Amino acid sequence: MSAHDHSHGSGHVPLEPLDAGRPAPCCCGDGACPTGAAAPRDDGPAPEAARSDTFRIEAMDCPVEERMIRKVLADMPGVAGLRFNLLARELTVHHDLPDTAAIIAAVAALGMEAVPVTARGAAARMAAQPAGAWITPVQGAALTMAVLAEVAEWLGWGRPWLPAVCALAAILACGLPIYKKGFIALKNRNLNINALMSIAATGALLLGQFPEAAMVMVLFAIAEEIESYSLARANGAVTALLALAPEQATVRRPDGGFATVPAAEVPVGAFVRLRPGERVPLDGVVAEGRSALDQSPITGESLPVEKSPGDALYAGTINQEGELLLVTTARADDSTLARITRAVVASPGKEARTQRFVDRFAAVYTPSVFGFALLVAVVPPLLFGGAFADWIYKGLVLLVIACPCALVISTPVSVVSGLAAAARRGILIKGGLFLEQGHAIGTVVLDKTGTLTTGRPVQTDCVNLAGQASDNRAVAASLAGRSDHPVSRAVAAAATDDAVVPRHVADFTALPGLGVRGTIDGKTYHLGNHRLIEELGLCSPALEERLAALENTGKTTVLLADATGVLALFAAADALRGHSREAVAALHALGVETVLLSGDNAHTVAAIAREVGIDAARGDQMPADKATAVDELTGKEAGPTDRRRLVAMVGDGINDAPALARADIGFAMGAAGTDAAIETADVAIMDDDLRKLAAFIQLSRVTVTTLKQNIALALGLKGLVLVLTFFGYGSMLLAVFADMGTSLLVIANGLRLLRK
Repeated sequence: MSAHDHSHGSGHVPLEPLDAGRPAPCCCGDGACPTGAAAPRDDGPAPEAARSDTFRIEAMDCPVEERMIRKVLADMPGVAGLRFNLLARELTVHHDLPDTAAIIAAVAALGMEAVPVTARGAAARMAAQPAGAWITPVQGAALTMAVLAEVAEWLGWGRPWLPAVCALAAILACGLPIYKKGFIALKNRNLNINALMSIAATGALLLGQFPEAAMVMVLFAIAEEIESYSLARANGAVTALLALAPEQATVRRPDGGFATVPAAEVPVGAFVRLRPGERVPLDGVVAEGRSALDQSPITGESLPVEKSPGDALYAGTINQEGELLLVTTARADDSTLARITRAVVASPGKEARTQRFVDRFAAVYTPSVFGFALLVAVVPPLLFGGAFADWIYKGLVLLVIACPCALVISTPVSVVSGLAAAARRGILIKGGLFLEQGHAIGTVVLDKTGTLTTGRPVQTDCVNLAGQASDNRAVAASLAGRSDHPVSRAVAAAATDDAVVPRHVADFTALPGLGVRGTIDGKTYHLGNHRLIEELGLCSPALEERLAALENTGKTTVLLADATGVLALFAAADALRGHSREAVAALHALGVETVLLSGDNAHTVAAIAREVGIDAARGDQMPADKATAVDELTGKEAGPTDRRRLVAMVGDGINDAPALARADIGFAMGAAGTDAAIETADVAIMDDDLRKLAAFIQLSRVTVTTLKQNIALALGLKGLVLVLTFFGYGSMLLAVFADMGTSLLVIANGLRLLRK
């Protein structure tokens, strides 16, 4: 669940062992801040809102731009609500205005362009947009002029007019957009990087430092372009999910022919042809044909999955072999792939604790360094007789250092990369908060049925006690085939697999809570549980001993009897998933304890736990009991010097919902195609592979390490330049290299997570 309301119990009942704020505005400019810095923020449409329009605003990539836009639109007559999506650079406005001209004009007054788009069109374009170039031709020309200004100043060519002319030409070529953004930011009382760079460059010009002012402005513009190019990789890793689904679908017409139409126009219930090698355009169910499909884009499964009539297909998966005809079950904008993409795009909104710390720190850091820079520029000359030009220059250097851009970038770029890496492998994480918290998981609570096991019992034992074994099995299969009990179905399925021919059953009667009765070849038989045999008076100490031996190994039994006694017994067990033991072993290797909670009887649960290697288990658990047990675990405290180790709950059914809500992190298994699981789980494992629990924890640990590295880089290098400047060894060029170079370093470090 996405929200946790922990109400831990005051008492602690030990489990039975088996073997004993709101983000602060950043100071980045266009392209300098990760679009993953914030998720959609919704003021919500008012009930009277007549329409909603979505706009793409390329310059809106930071909370500072969001705040500026909110300020001018929130009070506009006719606007009922605003929804910001900085990752997609989109703004949705709920309004009752006759057209969007006033909205577009208000945004244009802030120096930004609002382009109306449809929701699907925006997402598709964002997924397909090129990353841009490392350097534009204009920036290349400006860099040439800035270098010429430096060379002319150094060699004394045409001093002072030639260095000044070259420098001014460089600033005019690429610095005017920065000045414009800086002026708008200052007008709105925001100290973003454009405002700080504009002040610093202007100060250098006034001090006669023409080449340095030009070089600072040009290098900043180029570094900003490179930074934007690099960030496109992180953003593209998420938005490229949409590009997995083809835009066209081959739909069957009423006359039996086929036509290619846009996938967005295909309704639910349409028949779509899928040839070998093609991607599935929409969610659906196989109507005709058999084939194997590569489902790795959705579930992360490494091997193709066989599909036959009645099996589900997901948009974005790839048909490998035969031709299929599918019936669509969802429109293009409501497919499993679309829901995954929406969830990942929105997920940075649940910000990691590290990001909240960075935001709070940045809110204090920028004005503090700005104030310190003013003091450095004014106090030494006034009180200690220092040269005004020298100390003002040092103050300008500090202004460049005052931008915490690298620090602000350090967290979201790592988080977005981690979320994208997980989504590629079928792990849908619903927020940076959970990605960061995962490293602290100390206990994983597991449901049994459908999580550790397949949820489908299979026959494990067939013991003949009297009469002909083949006759007894045929009779049992005949009665079991008429029952809907899971164990009876397992008996009937095993008989079918072994080509046992069932017989005609007359006078069939279901005995609720006991079993079934029927007449075969004129003779009455019973097939049921231990209690039925006791009521028939056919139980014996020897039979009790056999049943106890089977039940202690986690098996459930049914018995076949006639009027003379018990003829045969059949045992079934819920089959373990093939990777359950490996998954539990992987969790143990990470130092994570495992606990099994199940509604099955205690003997069965204990047997399953021993077989898989789980540390502790508890059976006969109702949904409320599971929630209470999770409360007990989340209430446990770690050692005096350690933070509490978190508790994760893994389940697949609605009966696990209370426990999932009580856990620190809730995992939903087998969420592919399940709306509720994708929408509500903290982490959704798209297939049923439990091994991805350990993969999630490992990814979380690597992400947290990367976050710490990035913060250390951002603060360390800026602190070094700060000290060098104070002692007279700093320069504006060094400050720019430190600021933008650090930004590029933390981006590159964060992007490494895409390979995890």
